[in-house]
Amino acid sequence: MRRHARTLIAVTAAALLASCGTAAPGGPGGPTITVDNCGAPAEFPAPAQRMFVNDGNMISMVLALGAQQQVTAVSSLQRDADVLRRHYGDAVDRLPVVAPSSPSREAVLAQRPDVVVAGWNYGYSETTRLTPDGLRGAGIAGYVLTESCRQGAGKARGIVEPWQALRTDLTNLGAITGRTEQAAQVNADVQRRLDALRAAPQPQRRPTIFLFDSASDTVFSSGNKGGPQAIIDAAGGRNALEDVRDTWTKVSWERVAASDPDAFLFVDYPPQTFAEKVAMLRSRPGIDRLRAVTEQRFLNLPYSMWTSGPLNIDAAEQVRAQLERWDLVPPSGLVPRSDDRVG
Repeated sequence: MRRHARTLIAVTAAALLASCGTAAPGGPGGPTITVDNCGAPAEFPAPAQRMFVNDGNMISMVLALGAQQQVTAVSSLQRDADVLRRHYGDAVDRLPVVAPSSPSREAVLAQRPDVVVAGWNYGYSETTRLTPDGLRGAGIAGYVLTESCRQGAGKARGIVEPWQALRTDLTNLGAITGRTEQAAQVNADVQRRLDALRAAPQPQRRPTIFLFDSASDTVFSSGNKGGPQAIIDAAGGRNALEDVRDTWTKVSWERVAASDPDAFLFVDYPPQTFAEKVAMLRSRPGIDRLRAVTEQRFLNLPYSMWTSGPLNIDAAEQVRAQLERWDLVPPSGLVPRSDDRVG
């Protein structure tokens, strides 16, 4: 209740300021709300009416909140359309898609949004000049995915543990869209299911899991600030990169070999197919002899289940079920709500 009271006070105060001549992002003189984003107060229209949302995980947040009618455009949807449709129905097909991948600054401005929801390396980039500061200079409020918040002067990302990052974004976007009750319900559902996973029987030795996104001369994976850390930990495993203080990051093939994982989990993400990734593991000397490879312990799940979003809890349930099938963790009796395995 205190959270709801603070939100109401913030909206009311901002509206009074606006009536005295303070311009709100996205539209002059309208009511605003202030939320904490990446450790600093940020002002947004209250409620947002023309959101531009990039990437499947942030689109899933909006769909989980039931705020799709407040979306004027989305981008980077195509690779996640099937899994989002499975979880959120045909509302996915009514979203106006304006770019197949991360949008340009010009593509965003052309839609005249009042709020842009994206993240660093999830659409925001100094290279493309699409940044939160640049958007605010154009009168548009830019929200940053909490998982992608930068830690300091460098490019390392992640300032809170990943389940907290998800709760923060759902709460903030609930406030920005005027859907605080729905946000509380979604957070409560995630927490109930997370509590059930944590209460499940745990193995004496947690199996080591390597999250494989893509690879070339290095391997793209995720450290202890990314969604995969939350998923693997909740499922009863140990992230092979749990010592890496970053979200999504590159490591050497030597690091993969040294981790000697019990299983590989894959991000279903183009342009490399699941079959191509498995072939890389089987063809690389030393890697081909790892127990996870020789035992063919592979699980491939869609991109939007690994990046920070409400589908993280579905991924955790499915990873737990697969670890049980492999006899790497004790039976729990938990049944995942869905089956999103690919390939």
